[in-house]
Amino acid sequence: MAKEVKKDPNELTVEEKLTALYQLQTILTEIDKIKTLRGELPLEVQDLEDEVVGLHTRIDKYKAEIDEIKADNAARKNNIEASRSLVDRYKEQQENVRNNREYETLSKEIEYKELEIELDQKRIREGNEAMNIRTEDITKSNSELEERSKDLEAKKAELEDIVAETKQQEEKLREKAKNLEDNIESRLLQAFKRIRKNSRNGLGIVTVQRDACGGCFNKIPPQKQLDIRMSKKIIVCEYCGRIMIDPELAGIAKVDPLVPAKKKRGTKAASKRSKEEA
Repeated sequence: MAKEVKKDPNELTVEEKLTALYQLQTILTEIDKIKTLRGELPLEVQDLEDEVVGLHTRIDKYKAEIDEIKADNAARKNNIEASRSLVDRYKEQQENVRNNREYETLSKEIEYKELEIELDQKRIREGNEAMNIRTEDITKSNSELEERSKDLEAKKAELEDIVAETKQQEEKLREKAKNLEDNIESRLLQAFKRIRKNSRNGLGIVTVQRDACGGCFNKIPPQKQLDIRMSKKIIVCEYCGRIMIDPELAGIAKVDPLVPAKKKRGTKAASKRSKEEA
């Protein structure tokens, strides 16, 4: 069997380009439907993962604060011991002073060191209280972390089940989409993707229905309709910016604007006609 020769995307006719784009959009829409089946689960999983990371960071921060307080308390205890030693030495020196001036100087030093001891003791008490609060915070955060981790595992398992069900189908569709993209010139493909991304319904190329754009439903001038049917150039809607394609080229039934949509006849209309015929 002869190998099919791939056509250069730049050598495709406008009709071939439009047809390829419409086929690509059909496949991408199917992929979007599969994503819709997954619902908000991927976002919920992401949010829970972020929350778990945040809780780990918070707990690590609390532990670091406790370590800092412990180090500060240890330093203050050393200061207290040093200050007490100095107080004892100053008191001994007071017994051997030669004048009141020396005695008063030592008394001030003792008073200063005793104030330092009181301040360090106060800071140690405050540090212990802060450690107790942070220990409680860690306990609460660990409890919250355990709950969020369980929720995350459950959501991940649920998402994995859904992905497993649709994975094979999605892979086939993505492969088809990739093959089509290879046959579309890069500039046109990028423009199509940009239009599709900015579109609410994800449509980058639309058919003309009832003389109007199939995306925004604004009326199309007759001359532009003719250009679209001729498919000699890429035409975009002047209102919504979507690429437009003739329904017949897209392979779907064309809606005649002169034929109104069928409506169910009411009983009153039927009885009126029967009376007139009688």
